[in-house]
Amino acid sequence: MKDIMIGVDLAKSVFQIHGATMTGRVLFRQKLSRGQFLRFMGSQSAAVVVMEACSSAHYWARELLTQGHEVKLIAPQYVRPFVKRQKNDAADAEAIVIAAQRPEMRFVEPKTSDQQARAILFRARERIVHQRTELVNALRAVLYEYGHVVPLGIAHIKRIEAMVDDADIRLPDIVREECRDLLAQISEKTARIEDKARKIADLSRDSDVARRLQTMPGIGPMTALAIEAFAPAMESFKCGRDFAAWLGLVPRQFSSGGKERLGRVSKAGQADIRRLLIIGAMARVSWAGRRSPLQGSWLARMLARKPRMLVAIALANKMARKIWAMLTKQENYRDPALAVAA
Repeated sequence: MKDIMIGVDLAKSVFQIHGATMTGRVLFRQKLSRGQFLRFMGSQSAAVVVMEACSSAHYWARELLTQGHEVKLIAPQYVRPFVKRQKNDAADAEAIVIAAQRPEMRFVEPKTSDQQARAILFRARERIVHQRTELVNALRAVLYEYGHVVPLGIAHIKRIEAMVDDADIRLPDIVREECRDLLAQISEKTARIEDKARKIADLSRDSDVARRLQTMPGIGPMTALAIEAFAPAMESFKCGRDFAAWLGLVPRQFSSGGKERLGRVSKAGQADIRRLLIIGAMARVSWAGRRSPLQGSWLARMLARKPRMLVAIALANKMARKIWAMLTKQENYRDPALAVAA
């Protein structure tokens, strides 16, 4: 067991170090430049190094692991209550150590280089989608100023193109030119989104985990990649319910005095995976609405007495628990309805 815990407050150029024994006795406090940091850590005996989980923490975690240190990452919101009065780098580094020494503290699993690469690809596609949405809304706003209302959504872009090219629609030449320029930008963004989607599909085909996840209805290449990129190893969760809670797919509690009060879903967790699971669940619910699900199944009973969106959230929770089971047991999805019928 390592006898020293080192808290590191990361920054771009200056790192604050706080070393203490496992009982809390302060050993050293140091301020180091970026270049000095790895040299200093390499000169230390193997220790437990704790950092806040931020954008560069996963890189530094991998570097410190090669030096023989044990690395733990802690969510910033869990450190904040332990900061004493004044907020500064030294106080932050000390608070990181104090928080990490709590026996009940939860930690973030460091990401591998491949996980971060997948996350960057996923975020790149999301960013371009948002940029395209901004351009489409700007185009709709221009047309609205001249009395033409177009519904929301990229699906109506062909209708907009027809309006801009229609000589019978009265638009000034300058406006028509600007609309065509916006349409060209939207077309370019669409091509880039499709290119990113192809890369994601290729990665999903090459990954055993992604292929296994896609055997479940409602999970496609995008969701599979998000789970690979953002979720920690499923072995870090005791059960599927813990994974669903980590995603924020459980009710927020307002319980007191022994009386249980449950509210809406907490949304405390990984937003990308949660959103994609809900979208996939909503697709399954919509499909079940058009084609009656198996009589007596859980989905049929829920749809008979609950709103569709509530059923989709509940189904997303079940999907999360099944994902945990599939990945921990290394098994493909098995439809429970078909198993019962067999």
